Amino acid sequence: MTASLPRWPPTALPAGLAPAMVRLRGHLQSRIGPDGGVRDPCHSRVLESALLLALLDRTRLQPSARSRLATYLSRHRDSTEPLDRLLARAALDRRPDPADQLDLDHFLAHAPNFTGPRKRALLHAILLLLGGTPGTQMPLSEAFSLRGLHTWARVQVTAVKAVLAHGHGATGSISEGDLELLRSTQRPGTVWEGNLLIHLSVLHALALLPGHDRLVADGVRTALQHQCPDGGMPFICDEDTWLTATAAVAVHTAAAPAAVLETLALRLRGLQQTDGGWSYTERAQLPDVDCTSVAIEALHLAGPTTHRAPIRRGLTALHALRADDGGFPTYLAGAPSEACMSAAAANALSTQGHRHRPAVDAALAYLDSQQHPGGAFPPDWSSSRLHTAFRTTLAASHHPQPPGSPGQRIAGRAVRMVANSQNPDGGWGQQDGAPSDALSTAYALITLSTQPTPGPAARGTAYLLSQQSPDGSIASIPDSIGPRPFRFTVPALADIFTLLALGHLTHRLAPGLEHRIPAMTSMYVTAGARPRCAARRPLPHQELDGPPGAGPRWSPCSPRAGCRCRGCCVRRPPRPTSCASG
Repeated sequence: MTASLPRWPPTALPAGLAPAMVRLRGHLQSRIGPDGGVRDPCHSRVLESALLLALLDRTRLQPSARSRLATYLSRHRDSTEPLDRLLARAALDRRPDPADQLDLDHFLAHAPNFTGPRKRALLHAILLLLGGTPGTQMPLSEAFSLRGLHTWARVQVTAVKAVLAHGHGATGSISEGDLELLRSTQRPGTVWEGNLLIHLSVLHALALLPGHDRLVADGVRTALQHQCPDGGMPFICDEDTWLTATAAVAVHTAAAPAAVLETLALRLRGLQQTDGGWSYTERAQLPDVDCTSVAIEALHLAGPTTHRAPIRRGLTALHALRADDGGFPTYLAGAPSEACMSAAAANALSTQGHRHRPAVDAALAYLDSQQHPGGAFPPDWSSSRLHTAFRTTLAASHHPQPPGSPGQRIAGRAVRMVANSQNPDGGWGQQDGAPSDALSTAYALITLSTQPTPGPAARGTAYLLSQQSPDGSIASIPDSIGPRPFRFTVPALADIFTLLALGHLTHRLAPGLEHRIPAMTSMYVTAGARPRCAARRPLPHQELDGPPGAGPRWSPCSPRAGCRCRGCCVRRPPRPTSCASG
């Protein structure tokens, strides 16, 4: 997409877009803490709740906590989700019911192929811990290979190995090095890397081996510090760094005051790792491409000059992970490249103009090779196939793409997939034919915002606005995945990506909404559009930013001197830029 794309008529999208966007932006800004962090707890999940219940049954610890866990799990005995139903009944009845057996092949199809053997072993270990019987033989050794694995996977694989070895009477295969790795994750009061699934897996492995009673008891007490009000256990303690980075991009797209974005940016600066990357939470030390990419975008939007040093360090961290095939993995250099991570990195690199164009072009070529003819990509960290589609579409639209180029092919396939999969209610589901949900619809609308005509965007916007609550928040089904292919829920993500979508759509409208939404022009706009100073004409803000009758607030900017509006309109970057991810 280029700046020559026509604007849509102001009436192309539902009339309720402007007030809905402002309510949502206000709701999201209310989540920003005094330190600039965006916080929202991870909801309980059946998997971790079942594992902790089984651990309490084995160790006879914390009976009151067990009662609350059992109550939580009992509410999922008849869940419509096959995995939740299976795990809840197995934990409560101390044996998996053969009638509830999971189609492992179908379930694992939602995880990348290269993770298959160890994910299958993980599922077998979970069912064994919940009272199942061991398989006829131990999984193949490739399921326990630590070669090329990041630290989280190394610990998880070792815990699974210990559990399955115990079940098969092969504890002699557990080395002292394995035990030392497991024990190294245990510190009273601290969940290693903020990951409760790994924490509980390690405790189960240690509980099966003699001499670890005290360590396990301390670990149980640590885990219970994170028991949710509903009695269940979450997958992770939080992913507040990821929320902060994505929220920063979203509120900028929705023209939040510059001071708000700067508050978020300062928080991100303080969370940057020594190698220049970012992790999903301040509790974790392992950075990843996704968080690093979006944090770079957020800092760029807050001020490419002000935050030049951390941006440069972040870009260095990204380049260190780039693979020979042009793609990017999630965590470690040398690991298989992934489409979603490659799109995230391409979006971040594109914020720097043409300086990183060769790396962006190589990433687009990789993405072109990974995209299915129907427009979808291999599984990523979202249960919606539209997640990678929207990010790759934006990555492909930063620079003019000649006909037949990888960028054009990527965007064309993704847009066709979105256009052909809209549901009758106007929304989109996680997979073709699935019921509509807000997050998938937001992803679809960002994809469509790169197109010359409104098309189905108006109906999609109407559906999205119908999912808004009176307080401004957005309701959606679980979308995030971790570890793949297990889903988990952090509600704020629906708010963030919906706001991102509404910002992209509103920017496409011809002048007419500015008097209702302050400073709609944004540096973070639909890819390819050049930023401009919104104060080339006065913008009355009284409908949203001041009491009725208070009169207009003007944007006192001088186009020659640069924008000095203190948040009434966007600050002018030193050079045209376009960034787009989220």
